[in-house]
Amino acid sequence: MTVLNRYPTWKNVLVAVVVLFGLFFALPNIFGDDPAVQISLETTAPLDDAAVKRVEGVLLQANILHEPAYLDEGRVMVRFANVEGQLRAVDLLREDLGPSHVVALTLAPRTPGWLRDLGLEPMSLGLDLRGGVYFLYEVDMEAAIGQALDRYESDFRSMLRDERIRYTAVRRDGDRVVVTLRTQEDMRGAEDLIRDADPDLIVNTSGAADSWNVTVRMSDDQVRQRQDFAIQQNTVTLRNRVNELGVAEPVVQRQGVDRIVVQLPGVQDPAQAERVLGATATLEFRLVDENNNPIEAERRGRAPLGSKLYKRRDGSPVLLKRDVIVTGDQLTDAAAGFSEGQPAVFVDLDAKGARKMGETTRQNLNKGMAVVFIEQKRDTVERAGEMVSVTRIEEEVISVATIRGVFSSSFMITGLDPVEARDLALLLRAGSLAAPIYKVEERTIGPSLGQDNIDKGMRAVVIGFVMVVLFMGIYYRVFGLVADLALLTNLVLIVALLSMLQASLTLPGIAGIVLTTGMAVDANVLIFERIREELKNGNSPQASIQAGYEKAFSSIADANITTLIAAIVLFTFGTGPIRGFAVTLSLGIITSMFTAIVGTRAVINLIYGGRRVQKLAV
Repeated sequence: MTVLNRYPTWKNVLVAVVVLFGLFFALPNIFGDDPAVQISLETTAPLDDAAVKRVEGVLLQANILHEPAYLDEGRVMVRFANVEGQLRAVDLLREDLGPSHVVALTLAPRTPGWLRDLGLEPMSLGLDLRGGVYFLYEVDMEAAIGQALDRYESDFRSMLRDERIRYTAVRRDGDRVVVTLRTQEDMRGAEDLIRDADPDLIVNTSGAADSWNVTVRMSDDQVRQRQDFAIQQNTVTLRNRVNELGVAEPVVQRQGVDRIVVQLPGVQDPAQAERVLGATATLEFRLVDENNNPIEAERRGRAPLGSKLYKRRDGSPVLLKRDVIVTGDQLTDAAAGFSEGQPAVFVDLDAKGARKMGETTRQNLNKGMAVVFIEQKRDTVERAGEMVSVTRIEEEVISVATIRGVFSSSFMITGLDPVEARDLALLLRAGSLAAPIYKVEERTIGPSLGQDNIDKGMRAVVIGFVMVVLFMGIYYRVFGLVADLALLTNLVLIVALLSMLQASLTLPGIAGIVLTTGMAVDANVLIFERIREELKNGNSPQASIQAGYEKAFSSIADANITTLIAAIVLFTFGTGPIRGFAVTLSLGIITSMFTAIVGTRAVINLIYGGRRVQKLAV
């Protein structure tokens, strides 16, 4: 039977469609980027044409040269000819639009409108190529459990008072809460009350004479749930704080069991970002204990029963009631401003907090109320010859004011300088962290370094590509040139898939592309060597082509599948740069299998197929 080496029409059409698909989706990457400003609402609701006109008006009034503003997925985008105009515009727009809008620096692709209308975008660049700040935070899981136990302690005390069950003490003891009662009857009542309140808690009783104890511990499931909640809530809170910073296209995601990665493209001030992101600050509102002398309490080193000793900013002591009126997590909004010429933070409470604040102010007119600023920090100290991390809590009274009238949902906090007022308002708007976080790693990549990484990475790709092209063309002649065409198509398809999937291209990702460049022609080398071997054995050119592709396929498939498995494992268990490498390597293997086997066979068939051939240029 005569071998003609012809593909059926559908296979030729498939190859043509895939190549056109690659060119089409890779096209947006050739146009480059412009410095731009992105405006969105803090509530993430979409903006409309009125917002576009308002932005245009601000920029025109300031004579800032810019491209016409437009809406992009509910956000207003404005492009500028240079970075100077971009920075001026950001300052003006933030001042004009106020805290209800997020004004962020970004890079806007110069993709033509007709491509944008089709939903086509260039591939996303990772932080190491764009420049910005990278943080890796660790969540303090022990503190998360401790906070839950503190709430149980406070709740038990309130429950016992409400049910008129007499108790001697309610205290935390390590990983449990111990309730001490005077009689066995009170112990049984407290045990039933706690079991009814939360059946999942582990409750034990003990004691004798006039000291009976109810010991309460969290179950293993409750501990796991609390830890998962802590990291999920912290991820959401950090994402909110990033939005407050005004960063376009940030990355905030969980990594492993207890860590969170934050990537801020374009940010070059890590100190300001860290101050906002890593702060574990919250507020507590407490009544002032006006019946006891704080100086005497400081001298004795202990506060009276029901009170707690604090320090003001000037170092003077102040006694506050132990019962907390409202905490920071009950705040729904906060904005920095000025009152009578002094910096202030204007606060709004949720329904529960407003009700409690209203009752407290109604019952305590002309009495003092204090605002306590609480922050958790981690220090490294030496213990037994080893450096260990310890957590400390800083509590400071930032404001003490006399309650002159009844208020509930809205009021203001004074006693701050302008910077403190702005940062505190930002933190309160974004929400408090469910557990403290501590910085494990920080990297800052400048825009010039990012561009340098891009230039070097592209240079590596080009050099690798050119060397492979020359070798294949010289050694395998016509077949080598076909392999070079397949290699170029392979690069286009990788870029197209990265653009379509919006997977970030990183510096290790470029390394994956360079590796794929070499591996892509490896399949063709196996095929071409098999063809040469068949020719040496006396087979006809057409039969040698067919045998070369068919007999080399199993070896090619085995090699690529094992590499693909390794890439999938890297992606599954790796983090950060390793994942970037695994993504491009995986995509490169998939596309190279198609271009090296199906694509080159289609071109070879067009050159040699369907006719008698005496000699092959291989």
